[in-house]
Amino acid sequence: MIALDPDLVPPGEPLVVLLSGGRDSVCLLDCAVAVGARVTALHVNHGLRDEAGEDERHCARLCDRLGVALAVERPRWDGRGNLQAWGREVRYAAAHRLDGLIATGHTATDQAETILYRLAASPGRRALLGMAPREGRVVRPLLARTREETAAHCRERGLEWRDDASNDDPRFARTRVRSGLVAELRRVHPAAEANAVRTAELLREEAEVLDGVVETALAGRDRIALDHLAALPRALARLIVRRLAEDAAGGLCPRAANRLDDVLALDDGALDLGDGARAVVEDGVLRIAPTPPLPARSG
Repeated sequence: MIALDPDLVPPGEPLVVLLSGGRDSVCLLDCAVAVGARVTALHVNHGLRDEAGEDERHCARLCDRLGVALAVERPRWDGRGNLQAWGREVRYAAAHRLDGLIATGHTATDQAETILYRLAASPGRRALLGMAPREGRVVRPLLARTREETAAHCRERGLEWRDDASNDDPRFARTRVRSGLVAELRRVHPAAEANAVRTAELLREEAEVLDGVVETALAGRDRIALDHLAALPRALARLIVRRLAEDAAGGLCPRAANRLDDVLALDDGALDLGDGARAVVEDGVLRIAPTPPLPARSG
């Protein structure tokens, strides 16, 4: 039996469990009920697979067995944009409309996949940080457990789950990471996933220290003299550029730090850093502002 950390899932507090019907979310729902949280399950039926209706009915039966209220959303994709990104957006948007913390069934297996995927897709230490156990209202109570452990929990409790065949579709990059890279890591060492989780935990602790150094260097300011920036260790200077960019843009700016040399070469001018941030140097002082909108096209 898996026991959840009460700091992530406080007994007696409202909790929204994202319930797909798969082994991880079924395990999470059962464990959250056992902790004594006031649980509402949320199932999002995207209607993309022939089995979607049975997935929804399975979740309804499970919630009835566990005495949990079930909320169901049935959005429909318009065919535009990235399908997986759209799916995530509608799930979290629906969850945020409900009361309480939002619990997801991400496991150590997902953590290893996330780290490997981000390492391949973008450079920088953020890739190694993986997913945090808590981010805002979102909690991931199973992050230290593998999929094998969640399956074992479900079997022990006599809980059935649904398998989504699209999770094995090699057209998706994450599927290739799961079936290829993660499988090979397990062959190298059986504790590969646990080691990935622990590495992410340690790096997150160290990232907090680095964030404190950045705050000290900025001393509460939203700008910095270029000569001061140039005199700092390059690693710290990159972190400062990224912090200023993300504060200005209001979101992640992974490309900003890589533009340090271009920023230092600015002579009273402006430079787009990407991701909605623009570096501006005036009288030798750097500030970063949101990228202004493009002018409206005439005619």
